[in-house]
Parts: sequence; C-alpha cells; structure tokens
Amino acid sequence: MDIEENVVRSKDVKKVFTMGKISLEALKGINIEIKRGEYISIMGPSGSGKSTLFNMIGGLDKPTEGKVYIDEVDVAQLDAYELAWLRCRKIGYIFQTFNLIPVMTALENVTLPMVFAGMSTDDSMDKGVELLNTVGLGDRLQHKPLELSGGQQQRVAVARALANDPAIVLADEPTGNLDLKTGKEIIVLLRRLNKEKGVTIISATHDLKMLDVSDRIFWIRDGKIERVEERAGIKLEVGTVEGEE
Repeated sequence: MDIEENVVRSKDVKKVFTMGKISLEALKGINIEIKRGEYISIMGPSGSGKSTLFNMIGGLDKPTEGKVYIDEVDVAQLDAYELAWLRCRKIGYIFQTFNLIPVMTALENVTLPMVFAGMSTDDSMDKGVELLNTVGLGDRLQHKPLELSGGQQQRVAVARALANDPAIVLADEPTGNLDLKTGKEIIVLLRRLNKEKGVTIISATHDLKMLDVSDRIFWIRDGKIERVEERAGIKLEVGTVEGEE
C-alpha cells in the first residue's frame, strides 16, 4: 500500500497503564493502515483495547511504545499547541453521550469549533446553518440540547464534527445511547457523509449494524488486532427495524 494513501497508520503501538505496582498492557503491538476516505469499524468486547486504540488515533493519548501517524505526522512528537491544532483542524469527534454544551443552541454548538479555528462569526454562522441543513436539522437551529431528542442531539454532534472539514471523524459508540431505529438513521447519515465529503470515518462500536456500512472491520481482542475483514467478505443480513416500511 502506498503510504501517501494512508490518513492513519500505526507501527508496533503498545500502551501500558500503571496503577501502583500493577501494570496493565492494554495494547500489545498494534499495526494498522487506514486509507483516506475509508469507513472503518473497530470492534471487540469490553476490555479488548478498542477504546485505548481509538484514543491513540485521536491524539487523546500517547503510546507507551510505537508510533501513530496522522497524515504522516508522528502524533507523539507534537507539543501541546501542535496537538491542539491537529485535533481542531484534522479530526472531528462524535461521542456516545453527545457532549453538547447545554446552554448553547444547536447552531452555537456547531460553530464553536470554527470559532476556535479562527473563522469569522459570519462565515461560521453560514457554515453552521449549512451543516445543520445537511444533517436534517435546518428547522432546529435555535433549539438547545434539552429541547432535542437523542437522535437530534447526535445529528448536531455529527454536524459539529464536520465543522472544520476534518480529514478524519472519530465516532465513539455513536449509536450507544439511541434506540434501534434512530441508531440506524445515524449510521446511514454517517455513511452518506463519508461518501459525499470523502471524510475518513473510524468508529469504535459494539453495534453490529455498523458492519453493513463499513469498508473494513478491525476486530480487536486482548490488546491485539485479531483479524481485519472486508465488508464484502462478511455474510451479514441487516434486518429492518420495527416501524419501518
């Protein structure tokens, strides 16, 4: 694989957490390559290391050993300012718990990353409206999170993740707090945005419905990549959700 095609790659990544005299090896030599524009799901049981790997890719934590590269930049070599710039400009985050600011409207939540990136108020407002229209919330611009359903809050979070045109969107259990039907709607929305905008989506998930839209699935167990599967090679029947036509 041509390295230039990779938006993310890791080399022999290990992560050890030390608690007193006890050391826990959460990652045991992870090697991955993720192409630009791919939709990747990282799957595995609780305690497998997928959240730790997810945090490494997102620059939220640094490996004990090994390297993580975002657009061929070694994340571990960045200082605090450079790392903040990377997170703001290159990576969008979607969390299971939405993480919206409750006193801000949907539009204000979406424009916040643009303000941090130095965009003018007028430009950020225009782009925020466009993004909320894209995720189907053009009529909810002035609603605060508590005035929105869980699915609507997650759509706001998706729009916020796209605010600065990131190369990568990291989605941590994005359907974990949603009912089946709403969760499927979010999955379909993420896949559509992945195709339309060419953004790489990497999701840590337990949701088997996510497999159907993924290009590849990284199965992780006991801190190691157990196997990598192409979507085309998986026999999977995704049933309809009750209430759907």
